[in-house]
Amino acid sequence: MSGHLIAVLLMAVVTYIPRMLPMVLVKSKIKSNFIKSFLYYVPYAVLGAMIFPGILYSTGSIASAVVGLTVAVVLAFFNKKLLTVALGAILSVYLWETL
Repeated sequence: MSGHLIAVLLMAVVTYIPRMLPMVLVKSKIKSNFIKSFLYYVPYAVLGAMIFPGILYSTGSIASAVVGLTVAVVLAFFNKKLLTVALGAILSVYLWETL
C-alpha cells in the first residue's frame, strides 16, 4: 500500500471513532437538561473559536477586520439573511480599506 492510502485510511478511522463511540456507549435517551443544552451549544462554540481568529487577520489591518466584524454582528442581531450579513461585512471592509 502506498503512504497516501495508509494516511487516508488512518484519518478515516480517527475521525470515525469519535462519531461512532457515542452511539455505541449511550444506549438510552439523554434526560439531563444540562447535558442537552451543553451538546446543543458546543457546535456554535467550536465554530466561533475556529472562525474568530481568521476574521481578525483576514484583511489588511485589524481595524478594518473589526469594522467588518461589527457590521456582521449588527446585521445578524437584526436577523438579516446570511448573504446580507456577508455582503454587508465585505462592503464595510472594502469601504474602510479604500478610505
